Amino acid sequence: MSSTTSSEVAQEEVLKRETLPRRIPSIEVKVEKEYKVVIAVGKKKTAIARAVIRPGIGRVRVNGVPIEIWPIEMARLKMMEPLLLAGRNVMSKVDIDVNVRGGGVMGQASAVRMAIARGLVAFFESPELLDLFMKYDPSMIKGDPRRTEPKKPGIKHARSKRQKAYR
Repeated sequence: MSSTTSSEVAQEEVLKRETLPRRIPSIEVKVEKEYKVVIAVGKKKTAIARAVIRPGIGRVRVNGVPIEIWPIEMARLKMMEPLLLAGRNVMSKVDIDVNVRGGGVMGQASAVRMAIARGLVAFFESPELLDLFMKYDPSMIKGDPRRTEPKKPGIKHARSKRQKAYR
């Protein structure tokens, strides 16, 4: 019978665990008491979503509302994409609370989707999950850098110019 302590077993487990092939942006990992908590941020245009992922039974809430009864169907489907891709066995192990502000309805949905996907990858530290999300849609992890162009002084919109008549 070997005489290994629980701390030695935990260190061996950490060494055996695979590391992710790339760094996930906007992730903060905390250890509270005996369990791990991941805080992930997702942004789309001016919408910002913060997802807190902790061990649980599979509850997902967006601004305190269960995601299953979110009122706008297209936004609900977009927010649930990473959950459906990850599968029921992964989702039944975590609770996710998301706070989202700013932007429009679909911008908020994209930000929530990104925060959930980044958080799940960081929580489970799974290269397979990362590859799955990257193959499905790379913007779930990487984000979308496009922003609206600012309006210029003297004209109505960002790029509108005065019309010119030749005749």
